[in-house]
Amino acid sequence: MRKLAGELRRLRERSTLTLEEAVAALRARKDGGQWSPAKLSRIETCARRVRAPDLEELLELYEVPEDRRAALRSLGASARQRGWWDAYADTLKGEALAAIELEAEARTLRSFDGLVLNGLLQTDDYAREVIRVGLMQFASRAEMDRRVDVRRERRRVLTDRRPEPLRLWTIVDEAALRRVVGGPELMWEQYEHLLSVAELPNVMIQVLPFAGGAHPGLSGEFSILDFADSAVPDVAYYDNLSGVAYVEDEDEVFRYSLAFNQLATAALGLDESLRLIATLAQGPQ
Repeated sequence: MRKLAGELRRLRERSTLTLEEAVAALRARKDGGQWSPAKLSRIETCARRVRAPDLEELLELYEVPEDRRAALRSLGASARQRGWWDAYADTLKGEALAAIELEAEARTLRSFDGLVLNGLLQTDDYAREVIRVGLMQFASRAEMDRRVDVRRERRRVLTDRRPEPLRLWTIVDEAALRRVVGGPELMWEQYEHLLSVAELPNVMIQVLPFAGGAHPGLSGEFSILDFADSAVPDVAYYDNLSGVAYVEDEDEVFRYSLAFNQLATAALGLDESLRLIATLAQGPQ
């Protein structure tokens, strides 16, 4: 899905059409369908799957040669295959579902987590408490249960994905580790879980200590995804109260990468990070 979205965006840009101009041209066609700048933008940013009729309209508008259309149609058919996350479309926003799909396709995820632990590393109880507070108790117990189910399914990308699991490198601010979410016993279980997950060969956990002072992550948490297919560009994203926001501009993503590298340099080494987590898992001394 990500590759197809990127290809469609590049085709539009090569045709020198803006989003608005492309939509106007689509609407002017005999069977122009229900096009809007928002719809086309969501297709190009991987926040919405492209339907087969819509893909055909875009290929026609961009005057794509017939021999190239076959490959793009094949990408479109693959992108329309349902993943486990589609069963939760009634619970999560499209942007959140897109982020999960990106995790499923990515080779590597690098994240800085300054407030709470990365969702891929959360226990069910920790996730439930974070979700409960985040929804400000306006959601039903059933909805919270479904969101916890999503977190549980997401974790499988670290162990069960084929042909190989996602490589996760997370830098956790010491504040996120020491913040008591749901009570001391819940946190001790969470620390033990972190130590267990850190034994996986595809997972690296570093702790950014308080002693490190000011750092590039003070402006907020973020994640960077890269993909095995070199034709698919890296993408950064961050969460806020309104949902998931994506950064796809190459220069902007590069800046996030530089910030991550600086955070990695300032963080404790892998062994020292795990020793700190192990100390926290022992509880009050």
